[in-house]
Amino acid sequence: MTRRRLLAAAVAATLAGCGTARERAPASAGRKRGIGTWYFADVDQALAQIDVAWYYTWSVGPGRITAPGRAEFVPMVWGAEETQPAALERAAKTGQTILGFNEPDVREQANLRVEEALDLWPRLQATGRRLGSPAVSAGADTPGGWLDRFLAGTATRRHRVDFVALHWYGADPATATAELGAYLEAVHDRYRLPIWLTEFALADFTAGVEAAWYAPRADQAAFVAAAIPMLESLPYVERYAWFALSDRDSDYRTGLYDERGRLTEAGTAYRSA
Repeated sequence: MTRRRLLAAAVAATLAGCGTARERAPASAGRKRGIGTWYFADVDQALAQIDVAWYYTWSVGPGRITAPGRAEFVPMVWGAEETQPAALERAAKTGQTILGFNEPDVREQANLRVEEALDLWPRLQATGRRLGSPAVSAGADTPGGWLDRFLAGTATRRHRVDFVALHWYGADPATATAELGAYLEAVHDRYRLPIWLTEFALADFTAGVEAAWYAPRADQAAFVAAAIPMLESLPYVERYAWFALSDRDSDYRTGLYDERGRLTEAGTAYRSA
């Protein structure tokens, strides 16, 4: 089963008007820590125990998740299908901020050409909500890459993007925190926009979900313990979200809870960091 189907089943800068996104104030101050999750048994209890400030579900609505406590739901316009009026209306009603397309550079994900994404973007902009860029799978800092061409296109067309959404996965526990920090710095230096890191973990999906590599639980926990203080200290990182809340009802093995619903070492580190 592809990563897209698993998520679906389990679940230089831009311009607008008279000001650039660079000149806009960042999102209201608050805790940065969030999580991506799909619905599973006891998800509300798991969210409450992890104590995050926000969460998302790769969808325009939270579905059956009620998220007790103070966690804010952030909708995502996952792909082209979610740019229809009813979906965008729901996104606008459920959140003050909307995340853009999910990995449009990947065939099994949103799978959008840059021009297609640019043509659809005014529909998101019309919601009036704060907008995060499409989150590419990798290479957000690459000149001429998918995100680079998208943001250049939004500047030319005078579309609005308020922050850059990123994904990052590492394969070397010894260097992961430094590599993540360098990537975030490179992206910020290139676009001078705030950043939301909406997926990160120690994993390698290049061979597909079924053949994915995952770092041992202890290494995931050590990475969490080292990375979160860095993310909290970077002023241009507005929010971040681990991938993902739980391994339940999925083939993934990076969750803060394991497939049996038990808190992992990474979950303990994430909750207490």
